Amino acid sequence: MTASAEQLHRIALVGNPNCGKTALFNLLTGSTQKVANYAGVTVERKEGLCRISDEVSLQILDLPGAYSLDATSPDEAVTRDVLCGQYKGEAQPELIVCVVDATNLRLHLRFALELIALGRPMIVAVNMMDSAQRQGIQVDTARLAEKLGVPVVETIAVQRHGANTLLALLQQQNFSAVPVPCEDQGLEARFRRVQDIIECCVSQTEQPQNMDDRLDAVLLHPFAGMVILAAMLFFMFQAVFSWAEPLMVGITSIVNSAGALITAPMPTDSALYSLVNDGVIAGLGNVLVFLPQIMILFLFILILEESGYLPRAAYLLDKLMFSAGLSGRAFIPLLSSFACAIPGIMATRSIQDPRDRLTTILVAPLMTCSARLPVYTLLIAAFIPQREVAGLFNLQGLVLFALYFSGIISALLVAFVMKALRRNKSDHALLMELPAYRLPHARDIALGLLQRAKIFLRRVGGIIFALTVLLWLLCTFPSPPEGFTGAAIDFSIAGRLGHLLAVVFEPIGFNWQISVALIVGMAAREVAVSALGTVYAMSGSEEAITEQLGQLIAQQWALPTALSLLAWFVFAPQCISTLAVIRRETNSWRVMGFAVFYLFALAYLASLATYQIATAVLN
Repeated sequence: MTASAEQLHRIALVGNPNCGKTALFNLLTGSTQKVANYAGVTVERKEGLCRISDEVSLQILDLPGAYSLDATSPDEAVTRDVLCGQYKGEAQPELIVCVVDATNLRLHLRFALELIALGRPMIVAVNMMDSAQRQGIQVDTARLAEKLGVPVVETIAVQRHGANTLLALLQQQNFSAVPVPCEDQGLEARFRRVQDIIECCVSQTEQPQNMDDRLDAVLLHPFAGMVILAAMLFFMFQAVFSWAEPLMVGITSIVNSAGALITAPMPTDSALYSLVNDGVIAGLGNVLVFLPQIMILFLFILILEESGYLPRAAYLLDKLMFSAGLSGRAFIPLLSSFACAIPGIMATRSIQDPRDRLTTILVAPLMTCSARLPVYTLLIAAFIPQREVAGLFNLQGLVLFALYFSGIISALLVAFVMKALRRNKSDHALLMELPAYRLPHARDIALGLLQRAKIFLRRVGGIIFALTVLLWLLCTFPSPPEGFTGAAIDFSIAGRLGHLLAVVFEPIGFNWQISVALIVGMAAREVAVSALGTVYAMSGSEEAITEQLGQLIAQQWALPTALSLLAWFVFAPQCISTLAVIRRETNSWRVMGFAVFYLFALAYLASLATYQIATAVLN
């Protein structure tokens, strides 16, 4: 049969969060998935193909989790509009498969009744039947189908053949509409009807306190729960640093080797060599080097989410974060931003309230990421003496801690101010369902990591690559004339901009060399050190350049200048990658522009105060 004659039916999976809907989607579609965003919004959409016969395939859409068609979030609004055929450019599904959790039918059936009221062809998939049986819960699916007026099947999404009953029903292709009930469809009426259904269709044997309750007694304890969470996050934080480092070194080595192989036939003094080596290859390396951190971070997040622990962590931290104008869900994205703001910003997708998510995205760059460490290490070693304080602490270590602490306090203060400036002063309570604990399934974790890798490379790679090449052009052209004795960068567009910007930066103690380094360092913060080496016409390995720089700036820079530069790097958005992700995740140039403005404003004011005060004190 030709591809054109093949029947393709559009199916939508929908249900409450934590119902196992995505696991069922993974089971049905496997590796045929495509992940993107809905047009105009950053709500994630997943589509996959499921072939049920030689003649028939199903195009399955995994809609965002929702509690009601009365939308209170962008996710729920997209789900409602797609199901009702009101989303522009999105075809209405031929069939709705409503996934409900067999262990929590009292909650999940309320949404199922809303969907039935649409009068669309529909199947109810009672998922997690294995968990229900372990808890002594018996569901009479035949009677449930009679009560609901739609077909009902049992599924176990984490088992290889757990969707066979559903697939058998889909093969019948009986996509007929269901009659809309005439009875009252108000909220109270649905509550009463759910209660009646539960009494008729669900029975449960008396059980002692189950495992979930025993775990929650410890993990949600006000003291023990916080200690366990702190230990878990500390391990995750260390893993993102330590596990990623050899992988990042390996990626850098592979990219450099590939670059050397590609550029071997090219004259080293040619513009083509510089473009390919310093622009294209360097741009590719700057993108790929972040991938290990992102994969390790999302590995932990997916495990915590799949196990049912992540909502509990948000619950534990909600009061603390709420006092700063954030929600408990903001904690993990902000924590991960200490490694890199890119995966931290991407992790904000777990925050349902769009206001809280936007605030978290805007303050994430204030966390002291690992890319700042080369600059901090250079300046602290050059200007801060190795001296003990109170016989216990190292002065250089205290200065580094103060820089980290400044970023944390600044983020909390900015979040508090943003909350105070909101037009809508209402606060959204943290309402979430605590799902049952379960062992994460390796297939779902692997597919989730693969999707995140594709999203990162597709969304971030293009813009970072383009801007890196642009920076190469600015730093390379025009070429200096013959007999020019200074650094080539001094004659380039970037160098000339540095001299112009020196007038702006003079009040905060920056010379033109620092201004040039800041321009070049926009590709990534850590590039600023090598850029300073280029400006000062140094050569050799990165370690040699750093050592030479330390000696030179200690002699030529005043201490207020060094302190001012440290203050600048606490706040300044010296990272195109981060700005690109803000643009992509918010789908707004205006939001990215605001982030650039307020971060640079904070950096300038902090550096100005630091430089002027330090100058006054030392004089």
